[in-house]
Amino acid sequence: MKIIERNGPLVMGILNATPDSFSDGGQFNNIDAAVNQGKQMIDDGADIIDIGGESTRPGSERVSVEEQIERVVHIINAINETKPEHVEISIDTTRSKVAEAALNAGASIVNDVSGGNDDPDIINLCADKDCPYIIMHMLGTPETMQNDPVYNDVVSDIKKFLETRIEDCIKAGVDKNNIVIDPGIGFGKTREHNLVLLKNLKTFVETGYAVLLGTSRKRFMGSICSVDTPNELIGATTATTALAVNTGVKIFRVHDVKPNRQAADVAWAILNS
Repeated sequence: MKIIERNGPLVMGILNATPDSFSDGGQFNNIDAAVNQGKQMIDDGADIIDIGGESTRPGSERVSVEEQIERVVHIINAINETKPEHVEISIDTTRSKVAEAALNAGASIVNDVSGGNDDPDIINLCADKDCPYIIMHMLGTPETMQNDPVYNDVVSDIKKFLETRIEDCIKAGVDKNNIVIDPGIGFGKTREHNLVLLKNLKTFVETGYAVLLGTSRKRFMGSICSVDTPNELIGATTATTALAVNTGVKIFRVHDVKPNRQAADVAWAILNS
């Protein structure tokens, strides 16, 4: 898709239409609040608005397909009516029926934190719709992912998973230029796993596929900075954004668009000076 081919880093603003997300649950789960937040993120420089109706915080419980659709479709419709043409909407879901409803409402990207594990039909949907598909790695489910996660080698294990999923997507007919990979920072990883992944982001970039990074306000950074409140980790998030631009990461999924837009743009300017 053309947005992935744009020059420079892309910023994806997180819009959780949920009552229980780890950082902003309950803030944007009505249409007016969600649309206003979407507009603000666009004004702050977001290239993509990522809308989700199911929390994936550690320990969260599943939300039905019907409830997810009810939460997100009206918001997608409303934002789609007013957004500038250069801004895209993505749907954050692991369910093909939710993704289909969202795409029909105006979304154009599917962001699947299960990497196709929850619902393999989501891959076929993305092939049929010829839309970008973001494959993320998660160990287990949100309910279980932080229960003592173990890897033989965290970088090679996750790279192997993503490569297998890429093969599945291509076999299903997904255009290779529509595939984005995400190592899944914080999803079934210890603090040390997350740090090793961040140190080795170039390994994922070298696959030749666009890479998405999602560190925004994540708990592992709080343990480093001695901070318990997620929204106090804006500076920590921008540090990972700037460093990751230097490795070739393409998309940055963040709550705080403006500071991360600035971090990405300055890092990109330095890289290309």
